[in-house]
Amino acid sequence: MVNFESLVHPPTVYMYDFSSYSSKEYYSSKAKFDKDKYVMKRDFYESKDGTRVPIFIAHSKDLVLDGLAPTLLYGYGGFNISQKPYFNKTIPVLLEKGGVYAIACTRGGGEYGQEWHEAGMLQNKQNVFDDFISAGEYLIIEGYTSSDRLAIRGGSNGGTLVGAVINQKPNLFRVAFPEVGVMDMLRYEEFTIGWAWAVEYGSVKNEKDFKNLLSYSPLHNIVEQSYPSVLVYTADHDDRVVPSHSYKYAAKLQKHQSSKKDPILIRIGESTGHGAGRSVDKRIKEYAEKWAFMFYEMGIKY
Repeated sequence: MVNFESLVHPPTVYMYDFSSYSSKEYYSSKAKFDKDKYVMKRDFYESKDGTRVPIFIAHSKDLVLDGLAPTLLYGYGGFNISQKPYFNKTIPVLLEKGGVYAIACTRGGGEYGQEWHEAGMLQNKQNVFDDFISAGEYLIIEGYTSSDRLAIRGGSNGGTLVGAVINQKPNLFRVAFPEVGVMDMLRYEEFTIGWAWAVEYGSVKNEKDFKNLLSYSPLHNIVEQSYPSVLVYTADHDDRVVPSHSYKYAAKLQKHQSSKKDPILIRIGESTGHGAGRSVDKRIKEYAEKWAFMFYEMGIKY
């Protein structure tokens, strides 16, 4: 038995016959999705310092590379966690609209072992942001999308990533979804389990770490400028990344947003935690809200 899935292939179990060297489908997910109309590939792009970074890209087979496709770029980049192209039932909403879904496998993850992880942690954290920004630029250069059609998303450590890059390169993105992110890098150790992340981020108790954390902290690097449209997500019972991170971040971002046409909103999940505790109904509404926000801000009718 072999299990296979990808961004465009629902989970499927195949039975392999060693006598005939052939396989046949044994079980397939009931997802109503025509996988034969779509393609997923792994490409590589060059980051700011010349590092070759992998990226997964999914879209329809007949996609025209004219820079008009609504695109959602996802990233995480930390804690030695590899990004894998699992099938997600919410992605077809984008693909069926002629959109593109991409996952940037930035440094900080575990894709190439401990060396790849260490290249995106502590004093090397800026590499993660550079990798993600370069991923967005790559999608534009290759003709998939444009800055007016590019959205980004990340949760937890990925929320930190999204918050950091829209400070550093706000004009590259049209929409941003920073979810349950660690936004106050100077005080994260003070809350619940935050102290345990010092091995990944560094500690303000160390002068070198303090300066590095201050250099990219999403909260502390907000300035008066034109930001993309932002929908922040947090949860009132999140005891891993406490919601005050997102509360302070959203409030400061609203104050310093110079573009009056691009909203800064926050959605606070009630009686839910760090990505947990949501009913199916709540999840459906949340994803519908995300797609609606993204398409509306891009001027796309659905």
